[in-house]
Amino acid sequence: QVQLVESGGGLVQPGGSLRLSCAASGSIFSINAMGWYRQAPGKQRELVATITSGGTTNYADSVKGRFTISRDNAKNTVYLQMNSLKPEDTAVYYCAASIKYYSSSISYTGTDEYAYWGQGTQVTVSS
Repeated sequence: QVQLVESGGGLVQPGGSLRLSCAASGSIFSINAMGWYRQAPGKQRELVATITSGGTTNYADSVKGRFTISRDNAKNTVYLQMNSLKPEDTAVYYCAASIKYYSSSISYTGTDEYAYWGQGTQVTVSS
């Protein structure tokens, strides 16, 4: 029903920047929120950022002030601008879409709220 394709990952040095893109296709009008999650080696998948259809955003404390989630409705694409990257940002980054509706954007921060996931894109931060 909804397909997501991530792109933009790669190898960068600490302090560098990357922009991830997530293109959505299918029943895009049913999407109420989209999010970026990441999974580092030996770690559980964790929230990076979310954005609702109304434009409300939420960020993990670890990325606040460094990462920015945004969307381009005309292109059906969500972006994650990552600045001041740190080695601990190294992970596979996943795009996700939720078709559920909540009045509070906080409700979209849990992984169980997302029915559709992309395949992931690797981000490696190393000198």
